[in-house]
Amino acid sequence: MVFGDMGAKEELLTILPLKGHTRGEDIFQDFMEFVNKTQLPLFKLISIQLMVLQQWWTVLAGSLHCANRVKKDFLNYHCIIHQQALCGKILNMKEEMDVEMKIVCSVRARSLQRRLLRAHLEETGAEHTDLLLYTFVRWLSRGKFLAKFSELLPKIKDFLKLSKHAKYAQLEDYQWLLDLAFLTDLTDLLNDFNLELQGKDKHVINMISSVNTFKSKLQLLSSRLQHNDLRNFTHMQIELQSQGKDFVQLDSARYEEQVQSILFEFERRFTDFSSIEPDASYLCFPFGPSIDVDCIASKIISMFHLDSSAVENEILTLQNDIEIKSRATPGMNGEFWNLLPEQKYTSCAFNLTALFGSTYLCECAFSHKKIIKSSTDLQ
Repeated sequence: MVFGDMGAKEELLTILPLKGHTRGEDIFQDFMEFVNKTQLPLFKLISIQLMVLQQWWTVLAGSLHCANRVKKDFLNYHCIIHQQALCGKILNMKEEMDVEMKIVCSVRARSLQRRLLRAHLEETGAEHTDLLLYTFVRWLSRGKFLAKFSELLPKIKDFLKLSKHAKYAQLEDYQWLLDLAFLTDLTDLLNDFNLELQGKDKHVINMISSVNTFKSKLQLLSSRLQHNDLRNFTHMQIELQSQGKDFVQLDSARYEEQVQSILFEFERRFTDFSSIEPDASYLCFPFGPSIDVDCIASKIISMFHLDSSAVENEILTLQNDIEIKSRATPGMNGEFWNLLPEQKYTSCAFNLTALFGSTYLCECAFSHKKIIKSSTDLQ
């Protein structure tokens, strides 16, 4: 919600349960029933954001159907955080994950082995005394799983020898261990970026800036890998040193390819937000030298279905308002909008400010519900 002073507030309005069918038409019908029941002013709705995760095919299909029913009236795009999570899933890491999961599950599935491992880790002074399980549907699970396993790997190898577990040749394979270290470092970076995107009241402009920053970081990593520069890959440096290998011996091409594939996936998945970026720049500072009035006007008209002559007139009037120019500076980040007459200048700014970048609040509600339900079950 955007108020008269250009302040924005983000709240969870409702969660609509689907007790019967979950087809697209059912989602749309339940949504419209809620709109009619609460007399929600649908004409004020600016955009619709969808959640997309591959395993939630029913919700995805329904959401897309719902969006198709209203896409002529509202701007619709995908949640930034979900898009980021999907980008990370293209990493080619099946071989490493399969071996790790077999080892972890073989220990965690047997209470005796789990107690013995805990005792072993305590005796050796390890900071952590248990292994994590991997959960596919959780955004940060894979990165945490890899980080914990890599940290405890030397002690896990000793434990497997002492307890006469099945032998895993990969744990002594130099290339496999180096691949594991690379994947651990890269998923750490992806997790840090995911956490940066999380949080309430995240404006879409800030989130687009974060995405662009991370894409630039990936380009920098790719360039450094070409020169065998591992300053951003701590686990790889440690693994090379433990194996007595020189950085020059590193086959960096295979790792550069992985980084480039993620970068390509980011470019592909975030095209929706790339098209919004010029409008976001206009909102932050409408007097910049790179502002193309004709381009901005056409985009705003297309995005929000506003009257073309009114939008063009507002932008041109603002561009030539000497008083407003004297009060605006590039560092204000759009704060000067609340100083302008609402009836004269802020119709475009209202629409742009109303865009939000993620379904974080909805995800939080599901997480809280899960915790409450689990606590109730335990009682």
